[in-house]
Amino acid sequence: MQTTLYSASVPVFRQMLTALSAILTKAEAHAAEKKIEPNALLQARLYPDMFPLIRQVQIATEFARGASARLAGVEVPAAANDETTFADLQEHLAKTISFLDGLTAAHIEGQEEREIVLRPGTPKERKFTGHAYLIHYALPQFFFHVTTTYAILRHNGVDVGKKDYMGA
Repeated sequence: MQTTLYSASVPVFRQMLTALSAILTKAEAHAAEKKIEPNALLQARLYPDMFPLIRQVQIATEFARGASARLAGVEVPAAANDETTFADLQEHLAKTISFLDGLTAAHIEGQEEREIVLRPGTPKERKFTGHAYLIHYALPQFFFHVTTTYAILRHNGVDVGKKDYMGA
């Protein structure tokens, strides 16, 4: 089977966000069981200059939505990014997964050479082909934030492992 732009994007984002949802469920249960204030986990970070867990999840979903939408040539769905609880994060993940579920291979296939322009008209403008954008920018960014979320929870004693990270 050939790897396609679609197979390297939407199903991968969906798998990892579904796993992230399950990890957050474990984290919430861990907080309740250990009588830890949920905000202690939600605001946890690996180092003071890094974003807290809530923002890591938000950024991961931004990359999943943004990459998929840009590759499909549709508007990137906006998100308020005002989550403060585990329930809020679960809803945020569910909305992102629902958006991904609305995209098919037909939306994305053949877009390898589509020009993707980030921050147009600014000094930080970057231009990519669809393929380069996904492989060299969006996926690494996405995995960084998913992995950092996992690491924050693992560091704080949540019993998660590689199976949890990878999901079904």
